[in-house]
Amino acid sequence: MSNSIDNTESIEYLQNRCKQLEQQNAELMAQLNWLKEQIQLNRHRQYGSSSERTVPGQQELLFNETELEALAPLVEPPIENIEVQPHQRRKKRGSRVVNIEGLPVETIEYRLPEEEKHCACCGGALHEMSTEERQELKIIPAQVKVVKHVRYVYSCRCCEKDAPDADKPLVITAPMPAPVLQKSFVSPSVMAYVMTQKYAYGMPLYRQEQHFLHLGVNLSRQNLANWVLYGANRWLSLLYDRMHHHLLQQKYLYCDETSLQVLHEPGRKAQTNSYMWLYRTGPVGPPIVLFDYQETRAGEHPKKFLSDFRGFLHVDGYSGYHLVENVRLCGCWAHARRKFNEALKALPNQKSSKPVVAQQGLEYCNQLFAIEGDLKEAEVDAKTRYKERLERSKPVLDAFLAWLHTQETKVLPKSSFGQAITYCLNQWEKLEGFLLDGNLEIDNNRSERSLKPFVVGRKNWMFSNTPSGARASAIVYSIIETAKENGLNPFTYLIYLFEQLPNIDTEDEQVLDQLLPWSKESLPNSCLATK
Repeated sequence: MSNSIDNTESIEYLQNRCKQLEQQNAELMAQLNWLKEQIQLNRHRQYGSSSERTVPGQQELLFNETELEALAPLVEPPIENIEVQPHQRRKKRGSRVVNIEGLPVETIEYRLPEEEKHCACCGGALHEMSTEERQELKIIPAQVKVVKHVRYVYSCRCCEKDAPDADKPLVITAPMPAPVLQKSFVSPSVMAYVMTQKYAYGMPLYRQEQHFLHLGVNLSRQNLANWVLYGANRWLSLLYDRMHHHLLQQKYLYCDETSLQVLHEPGRKAQTNSYMWLYRTGPVGPPIVLFDYQETRAGEHPKKFLSDFRGFLHVDGYSGYHLVENVRLCGCWAHARRKFNEALKALPNQKSSKPVVAQQGLEYCNQLFAIEGDLKEAEVDAKTRYKERLERSKPVLDAFLAWLHTQETKVLPKSSFGQAITYCLNQWEKLEGFLLDGNLEIDNNRSERSLKPFVVGRKNWMFSNTPSGARASAIVYSIIETAKENGLNPFTYLIYLFEQLPNIDTEDEQVLDQLLPWSKESLPNSCLATK
């Protein structure tokens, strides 16, 4: 009797142990597959193409009838055969036409000397029959020169004679513009040049120090840094505040953020990440691009920056944006599509060419972008775009959501494909937000493009030394990127600002508004970029 009980307990123990081992094995296999996906994805990121373009017919998919109607295959545009007329020359492959319109022209003429203007055959006089021309670009290197400002002081000799005992005779001094920085030899052009070189072209101050030395001027990077800080905090911050005011009056905004390293932040290690936040307007209203430096990625920062904003806010999947009050968040379909694209890239090479379910999710996203491409090509207005989206995009969204719920129960949550499913379901309310208004966009790429100049510059100057330098960088980036968005030349525009701001009433908001990048009626033509 005792032996039978022991055998029964032993069998139950072994069965339970077997189940435990099977569960443990399944968990380890899932973890192993996830690690394989990460290795494959990292290899693709390091060595593969970064393009997310989908090649038609790359993978064959099987859809049910509903999905076939919602995800009709995209028709490639036909290749046009252009017939070249006999008198036309076929354009050489890869050649580009250089646009030199608007550039100053220097003309050099070549004529025969007077003693050679005779015909070698009969000795008759030669006349100018025609001309032959060629054009070439000429570079005039930067040069530094000293501008000496001398103003004269006048007095009246008659008054001096009539009032010899007066404390001061009548004295009149010729007016002279105020300098951009008192008791300094920095000029508006030098301050604008240093800022443009660093923030528009990514040249760190130590390289500019060497560049100025080659031009014959020994300027330390400490001088350059002090000029940038002063110009940003004393003058450009005035326009930054006005741009912030106008930004909050808009109805459609975009937001994004990226990391930044600041070495000397109080109470923080030098290796700790800080963040540069970006806020910008969309296709409606004046183009405004603002950067805002903050020590952390906390959602309190956009909440504070956008406290007076009421409207639609385009964002990515970061949960911190939910703290922003009185806004309707709109998600980014480019991020959603990227998740499915990464799921395909994470597949082993032998499976990447076979039909996979993840490709279906990518096709849903591609269909939405194809509809947006059609509407953009047709140049429809916002009202028409709103109606077209309800008729064409809404059915795709409904089919996609049903497909997501079906796949949710079939995939491993931690796999790349499972993460793509989870991302879309968690972000769904924001992802379908673009249906609410024809002026909304399907992605947040507009803000990512505006953030790219900062990211490229960061690769050159690597970090900011102090929080004050990071704040100054945010201000200068804002002015330069907004100027570029409004078709201005950042260098000449900054020169104009540093010439005008020290000589106007900076307490008058209307006067400051006349200097904003989109106030082209009050800006001189020299500020416009050459097209």
